[in-house]
This record gives sequence, structure tokens and C-alpha cells, in this order.
Amino acid sequence: QVQLVQSGGGSAQVGGSLKLSCTSSRNIFGYCDVVWYQQAPGKEREMVAIIRRDGTAGYGNPGKGRFTISQDTAKNAWYLQMSDLKTEDTAVYFCAADRGARDCNYWGQGTQVTVSS
Repeated sequence: QVQLVQSGGGSAQVGGSLKLSCTSSRNIFGYCDVVWYQQAPGKEREMVAIIRRDGTAGYGNPGKGRFTISQDTAKNAWYLQMSDLKTEDTAVYFCAADRGARDCNYWGQGTQVTVSS
């Protein structure tokens, strides 16, 4: 069983930056895609960014141009660097290894990000 543990997040002001981390209990590089999701209050969960098994990255609409996904294979970790934060970035963020191989369905516990003006 794979466990994803998130850290980072918290509060920031408009224009500030935060970095979210997601660490896996096992090496799943090349096996699962890893996705960051945003769950804003009263809204559907949206994909923010993805790193696919082949190492390529993609981005959804939330944070496009302001958020950067990365990975560190030595640490079994993925990151979401969030810059130029806006109040609409306020949400719970989840990392998930939910695509790729058939048994990829692992989720982090979620972390709150609150952006205030």
C-alpha cells in the first residue's frame, strides 16, 4: 500500500508564494501519474497540475502560469510551487497518484491554503 503525506500550505497574502509537498511511502515513479487537485469551497475539484509517468508535466486552469509542479525522485516527493497567489487560490489541495497503472489510486490527506488581501 502506498501512502502519500502532504506538507506545506497555510496562509499567505495576495501576491505571495507557498510550496506544497507530497511524499510517497514507496517509489511510484514511472508507475503512477501524480496530480495536484484544488477543492475550493462550494466548487468541484479541479486538476491543477500533473506529472506523468514519462516525466512530462501539464497544467489545468487553476493557477496556470503561476504554479509549477516538480518532483524529486531521490526523495519520493512531488511539489507544487504556488506564486503570485490570488484570493481565488484559497482551497484545499490534494496530491494524488490516481492515474497510470491500474492500481494507482492513492491520495494525500489534503492541505488548506488560504490567501487573503
